[in-house]
Amino acid sequence: MADEAGWIRVRGARVHNLQNLDVDLPRDRLTVLTGPSGSGKSSLAFDTLYAEGQRRYLETLRVDTRALFTQLQRPDVDLVDGLPPTLCVSQQAARGRRRSTLATLTEIHDHLRLLWARLGTLYCYQCGRAIRRDTLSEIVRATVALEQGRKIYLLAPLVQESKGEHRDVFGQIRQAGFLRARVDGVLMEIRDNPELDPRRPHTIEVVVDRLVVKDGIRERLADSLETAVKHGEGTVIVTDIDDGDWHDHRYSTRYACAVCGIPFGDLEPRSFSFNNPYGACPTCNGLGYIEEPNAEAMEEDGSFSREPSASARPCPDCEGARLNKTARSVRFAGKGIQEVTALTVWDAAKFFASLPKGAEPDSDAKIRAPILREIQARLHFLDEVGLGYLTLDRPAYSLSGGEAQRARLATHLGGGLFGVCYILDEPTIGLHPRDTGRLLAALRELQGRGNTLIVVEHDESVIRPADYLVDMGPGAGANGGRILAQGTAAEVLANPLSVTAAYLRDETRLQERCTHQASAAEMITIHGARHHNLKNINVSIPLGRLVCISGVSGSGKSSLARDILAHALRKHLGLVSPTPGEHDSIEGLEKIDKIIEVDQSALGRSSRSSPATYTGIYDEIRKVFAGTRLAKVRGYKANRFSFNVKGGRCEECQGQGFLRVALQFLPDLTVSCPVCHGRRFNRTTLDITYKGKTIADMLDLPAAEARDFFANIPSLVRPLDALVDVGLGYLTLGQPSLALSGGEAQRVKLATELARTATGRTLFFLDEPTTGLHFADIANLLRVLNRLVDAGNTLVVIEHRLDVIAAADWVIDLGPEGGAAGGYLVCSGAPEMLAACPDSITGKFLADRYRGT
Repeated sequence: MADEAGWIRVRGARVHNLQNLDVDLPRDRLTVLTGPSGSGKSSLAFDTLYAEGQRRYLETLRVDTRALFTQLQRPDVDLVDGLPPTLCVSQQAARGRRRSTLATLTEIHDHLRLLWARLGTLYCYQCGRAIRRDTLSEIVRATVALEQGRKIYLLAPLVQESKGEHRDVFGQIRQAGFLRARVDGVLMEIRDNPELDPRRPHTIEVVVDRLVVKDGIRERLADSLETAVKHGEGTVIVTDIDDGDWHDHRYSTRYACAVCGIPFGDLEPRSFSFNNPYGACPTCNGLGYIEEPNAEAMEEDGSFSREPSASARPCPDCEGARLNKTARSVRFAGKGIQEVTALTVWDAAKFFASLPKGAEPDSDAKIRAPILREIQARLHFLDEVGLGYLTLDRPAYSLSGGEAQRARLATHLGGGLFGVCYILDEPTIGLHPRDTGRLLAALRELQGRGNTLIVVEHDESVIRPADYLVDMGPGAGANGGRILAQGTAAEVLANPLSVTAAYLRDETRLQERCTHQASAAEMITIHGARHHNLKNINVSIPLGRLVCISGVSGSGKSSLARDILAHALRKHLGLVSPTPGEHDSIEGLEKIDKIIEVDQSALGRSSRSSPATYTGIYDEIRKVFAGTRLAKVRGYKANRFSFNVKGGRCEECQGQGFLRVALQFLPDLTVSCPVCHGRRFNRTTLDITYKGKTIADMLDLPAAEARDFFANIPSLVRPLDALVDVGLGYLTLGQPSLALSGGEAQRVKLATELARTATGRTLFFLDEPTTGLHFADIANLLRVLNRLVDAGNTLVVIEHRLDVIAAADWVIDLGPEGGAAGGYLVCSGAPEMLAACPDSITGKFLADRYRGT
C-alpha cells in the first residue's frame, strides 16, 4: 500500500448493514464501489463518508451557528482519516425547484442573465424601436454637430396619444413660464386653453427653448436640455421646421421609448430571472404555464408541487418563455434570452462559438469575454456527459434521475474545484453505451484536477477502467455489508470470492431471451408519430411480448412510449392524462384494458411516504397491531398507529422521525428528533407490541425479514413476496420515499402491481427498470418481467442495458443519433435483427455482446 497520506482510511464502519467494515480508498483516484443492490455501497459512500464530510464542514462554522448542529450525529464508525472536503452528486438532490430548468441547474442561466443585462439591446415591445439611455453630453454633442445657423426647438413631451381636453396640462405649461407648445404637430402660443376634441387622442410637447446652432451655444444648450429633460420625464425632442415639416431627433436620459413614451427600468440580471418579480411573466408568475383553479398540488411542507397538473396549459402571454415582455424584448447578437434557452445544448454551443470577435468596444469586450468563457465551458461539459440533445429551458422536473444527476456533474466540471472528494451515485443512469466513454473522460478530467472520485456504479464500462475497485456483498441487507474483493480491476477479477467478477469473467451468464408466442395480428400501431424530434414514423408494438425501445440518449424513446402511447392509452381508458404527443392515429388500443406506468418518480409527494405505505402493507400492519390485546384494552384503533394523524405519533416531529433545519446558502439539514429519537411515535403507542416488536420496529424491518415475520398473514405475504421478487428484500418498510433511488422507487411500484391480480390485458410501461441494479439483480428482474408477460400482459420497456435488450422478444430501435438527428425508426424486430442492422448504434454494441467482446 502506498503512503498512508494518500489514502482515505475507514475503520469500524457499522452504518446500516456494514459489518464493522475496514477499508482503505486511494485519494486522487477514480474508485468504483460495486456489488448487489443493498450490499452496503451507499451506506459506505453516502451515509459514512459523505455524512462525515458534511459533519466536519459544519463544525468549521461560527460557534453560535454550530450550536444548531449539536443533534447532528456522527456516523457509526470508529475512524475516518484522510478524508478531503466532500461533495455529493446523487440522484435525489438533483431535480431543483418548481421553476428550475437545465440552464438554472447548471448556472448557465446566471451567466446569460448577466450577459443580456450588460450587453443586450432593449427594444420597445410596442413599436420595435431600440431603446438606449442618452447622456446630456451626448445630446449636446449631437445637437451642435447640426448645420451652423440652423434654428432648432427643444421640446419636452407631456402627453402622448391621449384622449381629452387636457386643460390641466396647459395650465401647468403656463404656470412653469413656457409660452409655446406643439399640439398634434402644430406650433401654437399658449395663452388660453386651446380647444381640443376630447374624443380624439392628442400629443402635447412644450417648447422649452428656441435657439440657433452656432459657436458658443454649448453652455446654453446644456442648461435648456436639463430643463427639457426635467419636464419631459427624461425624454427630449430636438427638432426644426423645414418647409412646414418637423425633423425630430428624440433622446431619452432613461430607458424609455421616445416614440411610444413607454418607460423601461434599468436592465439588471434580475430583469431576466423568472424567479423574480422584476423578470417573471406576471400572467404565469414565471412558470410558463397556467394551472386551472385549485389544480395546484401542494407538497407536505406547504410548497407547490414541482410538476404541473394534467389541466395545465401554456401561458397565453409569454407562450412558455416565462419572462415578461420587457425581458423578452432585449436582444444580444440578434437573439432574445428566451430564444437562446430554447436551443439545445449543441445548438447553443454553435451560437456562442459563431459570435464575431473584436467588434465591440474594449469596455464591452472585458465584460463579454469572461462571461462567454463560462457559458461555453458549461455547454461543453453538458455535451461531455451526454446531454447535448436537451434544450436549456427543459424543466428540471421532466429530467430523468440520470439526466438531472449528470447536469449537476457538468456544473461541478465547470466549477474548477480541486482537492475535493466527489461521491457520485451511478452517473451512467440513462446513458447509452456509446456515450459512456465520454462520461468517463469527463470524470477523468475532474480527477485530473487533483480530486478524488468515489463512484457507486454497476456499468461494466466504468468498472473495468477504474483505478481501484471495491466489491461488496455477497448479498443484500444482513447478508451484505462486507468487502469481498478490493484492489485494481485485474486483482478483483482474479478474486474467486467476488460476485461481480464472476459476471465480468462470464462465468455467470444472464438469462437469455425467453420467446413468448403471440399472434402476429395482435399489434398496437402508431401512425405518423412526430412529437418533439420524431420524424412522422409508423411503429408497431406486438401485444403479449416483452418489447424494448432502445436508442441513444435523445433519440425519441420517451416521446414515443410515454408522451404518445402511454398518454393516448390513458385518454382512451378515460383516465386523467396530459395531451398526447403529436401523431395521426393509433390502432389496437381497444385490446388493452389497463395501463400501469412504472417510472422513476418518487413514490409520493409526502416526505412520510414509504414502501410500506405505497404498497398498502402498512394498512395491514396497523390492523394487526390494533388487534392485539393491549390495544383493544386501551381502545386503540388502526389510526393510532399512523404517523400521519395526531394521537399516536410524536408531535415534536409530526411523525417524521427527524427535524429539518433550514441553512442559508446550504441544503437543509435533517437531524434526528430529540423526543422520539427517530421512532416517529409517542411512548404510549410504543407500549403496544406484536411478537415482541413495536410499530416502530416494523418500519425498521427489511422486507425479507418482514415476510418471514408475517408468514401466517396472507394479506401481508403476497406484497412482501413481490418486494423480495423484484430484488428489494433488503429495503426497510419505513424507508422514506425521498431517500430511495429512482430504480428502487420504480421497483416498489412494480412490486405493488405484482401483488395485485392481473387482468392479462394490461400494458406495463417501464422506464429504465435496471437503474441501480447489479448483474445478479438484472437476472432476477428479467424473471419477474417474464412472469408478467406469461400472464398475457404487454411490457414496453425503455432500456439501455444490453442484457435486457438481448432478453426482449421485440426491439424498436430509434435514432440513429439524438436530437434533430434522431427520431427515425432504425430497426424493428428480434434482438438478432438489431445486432445485424448496420445503421443501428445500439446494434453494434449488441453484436459485440453476442461475440463476447
